[in-house]
Amino acid sequence: MASDSDDKLPPQGRFQRFRKLAGLSAQLGADVLKSGAKRLAGQESELLTKGMADKLVATLGDLKGAAMKFGQAISMDPDLLTPEVRQVLARLQNQAPAMGYDTVARVIRQELGAAPEALFREFDREPLAAASLGQVHRAVLEDGRPVAVKVQYPGVADSLHGDLDNLGMVVKTVSKTSKVMDGTAYFSEMREELLLELDYRREARLCQGFVQSAARFSDLKVPEVVSERSSERVLTLELLEGQTLKDWVVGEPSPEERFRVSRQLIRAIYGPFLCAGEIHADPHPGNFMVMKDGRLGLLDFGSIKRFSERFVDANRRMFLGAMKLESMDILGLSREVGFHVELPDSEAEALIREILHIAGRPMRSPDYDFATCEISRDMKQHFAKNAVRFLKIRPPPEAVMFFRSTGGLAQNLRLIGAQGDFRGVYLEVANLLA
Repeated sequence: MASDSDDKLPPQGRFQRFRKLAGLSAQLGADVLKSGAKRLAGQESELLTKGMADKLVATLGDLKGAAMKFGQAISMDPDLLTPEVRQVLARLQNQAPAMGYDTVARVIRQELGAAPEALFREFDREPLAAASLGQVHRAVLEDGRPVAVKVQYPGVADSLHGDLDNLGMVVKTVSKTSKVMDGTAYFSEMREELLLELDYRREARLCQGFVQSAARFSDLKVPEVVSERSSERVLTLELLEGQTLKDWVVGEPSPEERFRVSRQLIRAIYGPFLCAGEIHADPHPGNFMVMKDGRLGLLDFGSIKRFSERFVDANRRMFLGAMKLESMDILGLSREVGFHVELPDSEAEALIREILHIAGRPMRSPDYDFATCEISRDMKQHFAKNAVRFLKIRPPPEAVMFFRSTGGLAQNLRLIGAQGDFRGVYLEVANLLA
């Protein structure tokens, strides 16, 4: 429950935030070392205890910003943590400590010129969700339409800049050690995309554009923007009714429902990318709504990524070739995507071909079981085994957001654990390009 004070606002000082993270890292390191010692002694032990997960949620939830986004990311990895610990960390997806109503009302007055009670027929004081950059309140417009009002945390812009500056120092230090370790271009891409999320006017435009990108998929729902109740730090959207994916999946849906929603998720990620060149690049389970009418609702449009024509075209041809089970010039297409390769062609092609072979398993099988899916594990092993050589295969910076999106999709599908003809689902998307 939100308090009426500002004690839940993120600390803004760059070094204050760094100290909190350093303290958390020390506790986390001790927890992991203790677990490792037990494993060496032949005892069963989890990498992260539930108690440490609670501390992570408390600290990252208070910090919000980029720190909280990191917590959201690790909460999605099915191979890293136990279901119990992941369930604790999943609170970071939309249940962060909420700011008090007085602060919410102050931001709305500053941004829209009047108190919530004057702008809306109804405005719930308790938030529906509280996430990394802002929290969402249910409200009703004067014409009776229910809406979701997202209000940005005061000071979160400074907090996000501070987090990214701290991380940037680490990236710069590592990059100076070796050319092959230079990650500055990828960090710059991620930094720019994250900072752009602070502008809710931009998010409103992206949401309106995504309505068009998803228009041909009748089983998907993108909310309408209420422009007259939106600004740089307040965004009002049509309210979607249903359960977020993370809440829906714990209700043990039937196998048929699991497959239906999994199909919708694939269409939600690959459809707009292949058909319109843009992708939802923050696909954690709190950003999808299983609606009462059977559609899949999409939430949070601050991280919609629009790609270059070259990137989309080459990926489109690679996708169609994979669906047709055709032989492809994998290395040539990778270079067209924008990959820079410093390995002999035969070595590079073998490494990239294996990535596509692992990732493409559901695209080749008429009966794939995501409950026993080992794509994530096998991909990690492939990268670990060939780590030095992979440093000489460098994707374009814009690929960072593509990998963030498709990697999140794979983790969501594993979370749902559906079984069925997923090749048929991908063929549906491919047929839209014919």
